[in-house]
Amino acid sequence: MKSIGLVGCGAIARFVLRAVDEGRLNVPVCGVTSRTESTARVFLATLKQPVPWLSLDDLIEGSDIVVEAAGSHVVPDLARRTFDRGKALIVISIGALLDHPEVMTLAREKGCGLILPSGAIAGLDAVKAACAGRVDYVRLTSRKPPRALEGAPFLIQNGISLDGLTNERQLFTGPAREAVRGFPDNLNVSAALSLAGIGPDATTVEIWAVPGLTRNCHDVEVEGEFGLLRVHIENIPSENPKTGRLTALSIIRAIQDEVDYVRVGT
Repeated sequence: MKSIGLVGCGAIARFVLRAVDEGRLNVPVCGVTSRTESTARVFLATLKQPVPWLSLDDLIEGSDIVVEAAGSHVVPDLARRTFDRGKALIVISIGALLDHPEVMTLAREKGCGLILPSGAIAGLDAVKAACAGRVDYVRLTSRKPPRALEGAPFLIQNGISLDGLTNERQLFTGPAREAVRGFPDNLNVSAALSLAGIGPDATTVEIWAVPGLTRNCHDVEVEGEFGLLRVHIENIPSENPKTGRLTALSIIRAIQDEVDYVRVGT
């Protein structure tokens, strides 16, 4: 059976490791590497089945599939090192590919798998199918609690504070490429949607901060020669308020699909 190695040991990586430890995901784990070894080792010690902390080189060498769960800044170098060893890579921080499309080019040149899970969004199978024909527009509207948006570069650069917000506020409207740059920890969904559809410059994104909201909500609307598609998602946050549980579950399913001989869906 194919084995996985996890790069990063934050909320999503821990969710995956617990799923393996509890028998909900049947896949061998070669190991974990992360920026803070001591913190990772403390968590790894809580697992029933031992998982080693490894250097990045040892993790890539020992894994069949490398799973990125460390943030967009690691993606270009991690992809190069993974593909140089002929291994497959699952990228969670899909937004990194909008500024580094060479990662996709390298995967094709090397003949290595680059798997981009749907994450916190639904309907990408229908979007991909629709975009085989004429599509008039693709629009994503995201509504999140203010605390889920804290620290976003767009807010800092524009001097926007969400403290004490009492009414919902539209923060951004524009192309997916700019949305990902302004909200890199919040809008991997827009990157996934744009790559599955009509591209990051033609996909329109709106971002709203909504006080009192307890879920991360996304509305996708696509219209074209096929008809009209509308999808609404309400995502319960994970340990990290910026990341929904559906994202972590999507990673688990992506791993399961890679090691299973049977796959359902486009």
